Amino acid sequence: MAQNSKKLVYNEIKELSFLDELLEWNKDKTVYYWIIVICSWLSIGLAFYHLFVAVYGTPEGRSFRSIHLSAMMVLAVFIYPLFRSSIKDPIILKDDKKGNLLRSFGFGYDLIILLLIIFVQLWTTWDIESFMMRYGDKYIGDIIVGSILIFVVLDATRRAVGWAMVGVAGFFMLHALYAHKFFGFFYGPPTRLAKYIDTQFMSSDGIFGIPLYVCSTYIVLFIIFGGILIRSGVGRFFVDLAVALTGHRTGGPAKAAVVASGMTGTVYGSAVANVVTTGSFTIPLMKNYGYRAKFAAAVEACASSGGQITPPIMGAAAFIMAEFLEAPYTYVILAALIPAFLYFTTIYFMVHIEAEKHGIEKIDKSMLPNVIEVLKGGGHMLLSLVVLVGLLIYGKTAMTAGFWSIVSVIILSFFKKNTRMSVVDLLGAFESGIKSTVPVTIACACAGIIIGSVFVSGLGLKFTQSVIDLSGGVLFILLCLTAISAIILGMGMTTTAVYITVAALIVPSLIEAGIMPIAAHMFAFYFGVVSTITPPVALASFAGAAIAKSPPMSTAVESSKVGIAKYIVPFAFVYNPSLLMQGPIIWSIYSFISVLLAYWCMTLGLEGWFNGKLNVYKRILALIGSVALLIPPLENILGIQGLYYNFSGLIILAVIYFLQGRLSFNTKVVQ
Repeated sequence: MAQNSKKLVYNEIKELSFLDELLEWNKDKTVYYWIIVICSWLSIGLAFYHLFVAVYGTPEGRSFRSIHLSAMMVLAVFIYPLFRSSIKDPIILKDDKKGNLLRSFGFGYDLIILLLIIFVQLWTTWDIESFMMRYGDKYIGDIIVGSILIFVVLDATRRAVGWAMVGVAGFFMLHALYAHKFFGFFYGPPTRLAKYIDTQFMSSDGIFGIPLYVCSTYIVLFIIFGGILIRSGVGRFFVDLAVALTGHRTGGPAKAAVVASGMTGTVYGSAVANVVTTGSFTIPLMKNYGYRAKFAAAVEACASSGGQITPPIMGAAAFIMAEFLEAPYTYVILAALIPAFLYFTTIYFMVHIEAEKHGIEKIDKSMLPNVIEVLKGGGHMLLSLVVLVGLLIYGKTAMTAGFWSIVSVIILSFFKKNTRMSVVDLLGAFESGIKSTVPVTIACACAGIIIGSVFVSGLGLKFTQSVIDLSGGVLFILLCLTAISAIILGMGMTTTAVYITVAALIVPSLIEAGIMPIAAHMFAFYFGVVSTITPPVALASFAGAAIAKSPPMSTAVESSKVGIAKYIVPFAFVYNPSLLMQGPIIWSIYSFISVLLAYWCMTLGLEGWFNGKLNVYKRILALIGSVALLIPPLENILGIQGLYYNFSGLIILAVIYFLQGRLSFNTKVVQ
């Protein structure tokens, strides 16, 4: 954005990489300095290793995944040290004997964990052929080393993901080994330790299963791609473009937040990171123009959390979904297109009505950047996304598409001075990408423990049937149980971990109940994402509340209202798969328009405003109309085809428009 006193200025927040910190280091070269050096060069080396693999193909699969996981766990130990808040937090402090004792113990513990990680890696890859041949016929050394691996994976999960996932994994581990000690539904034959270690450590059904495979092959490349985009200033470009396009409209500041956060969110992959970066500009802007503090924070939180469901670069879970479905990634992208658009459009509706309701002013055009100038400054960087989508559509693998997208964004960055990166910038982007991959990789490894435990104990099949029995065969109840499970799991786990867990335990029951596989997996994915705005643990909402200086819990409640589409869209596409581009395109178009009108109706009912205040009867009527418009057109309910319900919903919407339009006209005449 132009640096002019009459213009809105967006000061982008960039997270310093380890390399940036080394260059700014002006102290003695203490142990902390050398730890940062190790983290920096390990991250950069790992990035180049994955780029090399993308070009020349993966080496032996088991050793490749093991190297990837071991390196990520080493970084996790350094980045999330025990009894210290960060990597730079000193071990010894003055006048803090108790704290120093804990910190010293933590430092010693961290060193032991590092040695164990290296030991497991050497044991695995020293003679990989001999190791692989011992599958099913291992000896005591393999059992010990496998047990150590499980321990260090759980320790890394505690550091990078949180105790909640450790607790879930621990439960399924105990169940697999001691199922005969459980009762009721969980009762069953126990698994021998040797067989359990065989599954978790030496096969591809446990820690080194599909989630880790997907993460180590191409998720890491897409995260590096996003890191380079952000480092080149694309985050600032998205905000500038959003403000230029929407700032002069009704509710312009909030609409800019919706558009900007949606665009940057698909690159960042983290809802909280997106809130902190774009929200530092959009939330104060919304407040300055009259939006309530908690509403401003809620809009930013909802828009930022939507990035993970927005093509073409969705969250890491989307890649794993494609692998579970045994389908190309383009299939997932295409299915996600309409639901994502509906979600952001609903937030857009909310901010528009809120602006009209409270008489919020538009941003003066003289303060806005010029759209053409903004596109000239950074629009060329979007060609890298075209390269990405084009290669995927052409049929190239996700790994190939990810590699050439990285190459293209590096080349494109040199076309303009404001996007040009130095060698330090580029290496810093590589490093930041690897650093962002650490929690994703460890969540995938821990999810492998859960999947392996469920597989070896046979609990998955029992769980599927039990969930169906609990729902009484009623699809809606089954969906509600799945949604509640995902939201509860999401309170302490990452989106990727939640999705994998639900996909392993509950998605099979949805498919068995007759739901299309893509709809079942997408349902689990959506409710894994929604936890970031759902109380009581709504991290994106809390991050927005901190910037807006609004009460965290009431902000989370407001977020649930603003982002209501994220709770309803999954139910809509389960009952109406045409919203996922399944079936004839004509029905996809029709369903898209019908659901879009339904969300407009719902917005009127929830906000209670359209050309003036809506009384309680009109609000109820609007909500009834939204339900009628949501019904799938070909569904037969109470002997009436869905098309007729849709038509009645359209009539209700027309009646509200007529009544409120006449009210507005009469008010103007009186004035």
